[in-house]
Amino acid sequence: MATIYEVSKLAGVSLATVSRVINDSGRVSPKTRDKVLSAMRELDYRPNTIAQSLASNRSNCVGILVSEVYGPFFGGMLSGIEAELRSAGKLAMFATGHSNEAQELEAIKFLLDRNCDALILHVEALSDEYLLEQKDGAMPFVVMNRAVSGLEDNCISLNNEQGGFLATNMLLEMSHRDIAYISGPLTWGDAIARLAGHKRALREHGRQFDDRLMVEGDYHEISGSNGMTQLLQQGLPFTAVVCANDEMAAGAMDMIRARGMSMPDDMSIVGFDNSPFSRYLYPKLSTVNFPIEDMGRMAAHWVLQNVYNVNGVEIKHVFDPKLVERASARPYSK
Repeated sequence: MATIYEVSKLAGVSLATVSRVINDSGRVSPKTRDKVLSAMRELDYRPNTIAQSLASNRSNCVGILVSEVYGPFFGGMLSGIEAELRSAGKLAMFATGHSNEAQELEAIKFLLDRNCDALILHVEALSDEYLLEQKDGAMPFVVMNRAVSGLEDNCISLNNEQGGFLATNMLLEMSHRDIAYISGPLTWGDAIARLAGHKRALREHGRQFDDRLMVEGDYHEISGSNGMTQLLQQGLPFTAVVCANDEMAAGAMDMIRARGMSMPDDMSIVGFDNSPFSRYLYPKLSTVNFPIEDMGRMAAHWVLQNVYNVNGVEIKHVFDPKLVERASARPYSK
């Protein structure tokens, strides 16, 4: 195995210069840097990562805490984060908190004990107050899919309220008047915001929100199916349903079909997320695009800029949702 001394000799530079190139510290001319990198490649030299960490006081590892690893949402988020970190030579380590305060705290401790240089947090149970208390702490962190007042520079979020508005507004503009709603868990900030957008669309069209036409789900497919069953069993008239994510919409569509109804002729339906599978459902699902992979990349950009001093990376804190119209919704006609 090649050593740093062999790299130094082949490149014709000092050991200190090789060390500065390896650790990306200190001033080294582009010509000298190229000579060192060329020698490293020729000798197949691999830096000792433990020694690098000791020298730079960095582990080059970023901790990622997510609520779940289930489903396309978190898969897209993790994929975006990991790809961007890897391209910058950083590693990702993840843990899950399952939207439980004690488990989220335990997961944060786990990641801190592994000497992560920064944390990317998707947490639901930990309070805004707790996150604000950590703002000036030793561990840099960025919060995903959540806007915390007073912590705006540390948050990467979607305008969920506008997304909820877009979904319902589309149906109202299609002349639907009685619109049911299957929400996400109403202890989650994004679910609360999407429901608020639904209510705003109703108000702007002169319609009152009827809580009998709203059921609470948990973002999983079975809760969409169960929620649709509950709505249909009430016997209240409605011609369209908005689901707070695509997985619940898929469950609701299955139940609508099981009741002998067709979409969109008997029932129009709109989801949220624009998950990859939404375009393969039958009919293809109208939905609201949630650019979660792009947001994951943006969280990685935040870490690269604020922790590793990488220049020239874009930081965008708030993303806008976009309506994706497909075949599952159509204008209502009597």
